[in-house]
Amino acid sequence: MPKFMYIYHGGKAPESPEEGAEVMAAWNAWFEGMGAAVVDGGNPAGMSKSVSASGVAEDGGANPVSGYSLVNAADHDAAVEMAKTCPILSDGGTVEVAEAMEM
Repeated sequence: MPKFMYIYHGGKAPESPEEGAEVMAAWNAWFEGMGAAVVDGGNPAGMSKSVSASGVAEDGGANPVSGYSLVNAADHDAAVEMAKTCPILSDGGTVEVAEAMEM
């Protein structure tokens, strides 16, 4: 079965421990709902640096990554359907869905 990367952009950090617990509960419920499709729940990401031939940009780039996950899905459309209920969407973030190509 193909694997797909969920690359998260945006969203916001919880402003209190209580809000953090609510956010984690939403993410855990989402992962539980996907069941065995979740290969790696991933992690949030800190500020990134973009490396190019002309140097290093320390601002996170044009669309900074805020986290990632790896899931199994029958095809790209199925992976997109699962992503449509991701908790980051309610915080104004987005989910980029890309197939992790076998080499």
